[in-house]
This record gives sequence, structure tokens and C-alpha cells, in this order.
Amino acid sequence: MATTNTKSVLFVCLGNICRSPIAEAVFRKMATDAGVVDKWVIDSGATSDWNIGSTPDARGLACLRKHGIETNHRARQVTKEDFMSFEYILCMDESNLSELNRRAKLVKTYTAKIELLGSYDPQKQHIIKDPYYGSDADFEKVYEQCERCCKAFLEVNS
Repeated sequence: MATTNTKSVLFVCLGNICRSPIAEAVFRKMATDAGVVDKWVIDSGATSDWNIGSTPDARGLACLRKHGIETNHRARQVTKEDFMSFEYILCMDESNLSELNRRAKLVKTYTAKIELLGSYDPQKQHIIKDPYYGSDADFEKVYEQCERCCKAFLEVNS
């Protein structure tokens, strides 16, 4: 997927309908605004297979729209190939991290760097909590965390 001059990032959460599509859309907009989107392969995925093919949660889409961001993402599950084709796999919480590390061990020659997206947060909020059972305010908090983390991640990788 990634060529020599291209960087790549896969954002991951449990279902790929709340946190990771928000992170993907935020990062894509930041990369576009910075004029470097053509230098990136950007996607998101799920550790589970629960929502494959679904659009992001309506509350997440409303939150993104409020901030001037659109997405046409459809949920997908992380594949073995992702561990070899993406440079970075950034996930939202310890459960995602544990599952991704477990799956990575099944891929003999994986190259992806698997980290918490929150490890880039200047406010040191390492866990981005699942807003699915929460309110609009919880989606807004996810958006704000993703914005801070994606900004720092892009700066480190520019």
C-alpha cells in the first residue's frame, strides 16, 4: 500500500464506527490543509467484525460536520495485510492495543508500529474512551482528543 515516499496510518477501535473514523477524518483534513495528503495513505479499521460495511455512528458524523469535516468511510475489520502495509497502526485504548499486538504476532514479518493514538496527546490523555453508549458531549471529547493527537502525530511525521 505505501510506497517509498508515502507514509501510512491506520486508525483502529473496536467497531470502526465511532472513534477510528473520527480520527481518520480529522487526520485526513489536517493532512489536506497542510498540503501533504498526497504523501499519506490514511484509513481506519476495527478489531471486531460487528459493523463491517456500516457507516459511522450518526452522532460521530454530526460531530464531524459541526467541525466542517465530511467522511464517506465504511467500517472494515483489520486484516493481516494491514500489519505489513501500514507504517503506523494507532488505536484508541488498551483493549485495542492488546488485540492488535496479539494479531500482529500471527503475522511473521509485520512492520507496522502499533501504538495508542493517545500517546501523542500533549495533554497526556492516553485513552480515547468509546463514546458509543454516551452522549453527544462524549463524541465531542473524542473529536477534541483526536484533533490534539493527530496534530502532534502529523508534526512528528512531517
